[in-house]
Amino acid sequence: MKKTEDLDILKEQFKKLYIQVRKEYKKKWKRDLPVEEILFDRWERAKELGFGEKTSIYHNSYVYGKVKVGKNTWIGPFTILDGTGGISIGDNCSISSGVQIYSHNSVKWAVSNGKEKYELKPVKIGNFCFIGPGSIIRNGVTIGKHSVVGALSFVNKDIKPFSIVAGNPARVIGKVSFENKKAVFSYLKDKKEK
Repeated sequence: MKKTEDLDILKEQFKKLYIQVRKEYKKKWKRDLPVEEILFDRWERAKELGFGEKTSIYHNSYVYGKVKVGKNTWIGPFTILDGTGGISIGDNCSISSGVQIYSHNSVKWAVSNGKEKYELKPVKIGNFCFIGPGSIIRNGVTIGKHSVVGALSFVNKDIKPFSIVAGNPARVIGKVSFENKKAVFSYLKDKKEK
């Protein structure tokens, strides 16, 4: 009985502390975060995972297998980085909320009643890429540097550098270029893959 009472007291103390810290976060940062994001540092987690300098990853993101991430990359909340077959993400990338990157595929395993093996193929994302919210990247895909993947896209084949892709499946809809050191997005008029 004593242990239950002690636990209830600790829970109440924790709750009061959380409410206090939460108010400070709202005041200072104008954001309301879950308890784990208030208590734990995103940059420390990235460092513990061996990711590059100034990279951050939210605590509600899942990381499996061999995942390598360069420097100054932001990995948003609710992401899945399945490095079972290996994932490499470059420098200065933005991996938006809800992105799922898979380096394995269990389709043949499932339909063969477990007789076939998982297909393991690495995923490579070059430097300076933006992966839009809710996008899914299939195993074996390479995304070239300076590329943009639109929100809710399914990327099932390689993307050339300086490409803008969107859709399900993702198709090239434009290109990235630079004028006076500023990014310029040019879109294809007919939206057909070139």
